[in-house]
Amino acid sequence: MEQLRPFTRSQIIDRLRATIAAGEPVVAAGCSSGLIARSAVAGGADLVVVYNTGRTRLMGLRTTHLLNHANPTTVAMFPEIQNVVDTVPIIGGAEPQDPAFMRLSRLVDLFQSTGFDGIINFPTVGPYSAPDRELVRLGHRRDEEMVEHARAGDYFTMCYAYTAEQARGQASAGADVIVPHAGWTTGGQSGAGQAASSLAACCELVQTILESARRENPDVIVLAHGGSISSPADTRVLYEQTDAQGFVGASSVERVPIENAILASVSSLRNMTVKSRTFSPDVMTEVKA
Repeated sequence: MEQLRPFTRSQIIDRLRATIAAGEPVVAAGCSSGLIARSAVAGGADLVVVYNTGRTRLMGLRTTHLLNHANPTTVAMFPEIQNVVDTVPIIGGAEPQDPAFMRLSRLVDLFQSTGFDGIINFPTVGPYSAPDRELVRLGHRRDEEMVEHARAGDYFTMCYAYTAEQARGQASAGADVIVPHAGWTTGGQSGAGQAASSLAACCELVQTILESARRENPDVIVLAHGGSISSPADTRVLYEQTDAQGFVGASSVERVPIENAILASVSSLRNMTVKSRTFSPDVMTEVKA
């Protein structure tokens, strides 16, 4: 019988390593509604990840952070997701730069007590972050401190890393999974488009970050995310050109496929031919007679 939630840190790691040992990629699916989460689990997702930005994707907007409301928004999304996810760990996007949680132990406790099986640093500080929220003062070190607090409580952690330096710090702090972030995801109606780096460049960045993390911890699990790595075909190239062990999809799971599927479905419904019938009073009278 398959294990039901909740999951301990060691149980999650064992499950991920079993997937990798079987020669299969780990798939973490960003899910912002019960329907998406249930579908992702049915498709074989290893992890369900809940992001505050998912709410904007479901609103038909480009992926956007919800300013100072990231942590409350993510926590509020949990009941809907856990209502339909029984057999897969649910990971919550926790923002360590939130000034409402200067004591990061409180933030970790909030996500753990809510019921999340682990956390990932999201939103986090990257090269495109806005400078108007004292992020320079809070900085990357907050991500590492959040991991340290989580590890002290044996709580599962994932970490986005935009640079090799970030990855080294996160791996040193004890992150269980490092996720090289290749930038804004392409594809669909509101993707990065030409602003994204090429697939080859994204793969090169992933490998650079991966190698940096593994110099600190050779056993760390590494999953890629973002940029031009946005489709199953792209991940095939990712696994050929890097040592990544899987993929974290957010827009790639809950925006682009939905946009494409609905567009195709409605277009198909629209492109039908109906019979043209003319009804006249005489015909109706004759029928009644």
